[in-house]
Amino acid sequence: MVVIQSLSHHHPARPGGRRVVEIPMSAEDRRRVRRRIEAPDGAVFALELPTGTVLHPGQVLHELPDRLYVVGAAPEDVLLVRPRDWREAARVAHMIGNLHREIDLQDEGIIVLYDPMLLERLRRAGIPAGRTHLPFRGNPPSEHKH
Repeated sequence: MVVIQSLSHHHPARPGGRRVVEIPMSAEDRRRVRRRIEAPDGAVFALELPTGTVLHPGQVLHELPDRLYVVGAAPEDVLLVRPRDWREAARVAHMIGNLHREIDLQDEGIIVLYDPMLLERLRRAGIPAGRTHLPFRGNPPSEHKH
C-alpha cells in the first residue's frame, strides 16, 4: 500500500508514454482526505492528506515510471439542465449560484449534483431539467474562493 500525504498540483497534458490509471471518485469522495482507495488495476493507496484538501479530476495521485494514477469523476446522481438560450442560462446560473453549488458545464448542458428542491424550482420556472447519472467534475481548483 502506498501512503499519499501530499499531492502535486499538476495535471499532465501528456503522460509521456505512461499508462494512465483513472480512479473514479464521486464529488463527496474527492473531499474525503483520510481513507483507503483501490485503483482499477488493484493498486491500493492510503490517503492521509491535509484537512481541507479537495481532489479534482485529472489530478495526479501517484506516479510510477510506467503509469500515472489520476483522480477521475465517477458517474453519480445529477441534474442535467438544458437552457434554451443565454437568458435562461443566466437565470439557471443565478439560481444555482445563490445555493453555492458547484456546476459542471458540458456540451449536454449544465450539470449539478442532484437536489430534488432545485429540480422543482427549475421545473416551476419552466426550465428543461431532469435527473440522470453522469460523471460530475465540478469547478476547477481556481474557481469560487472567498
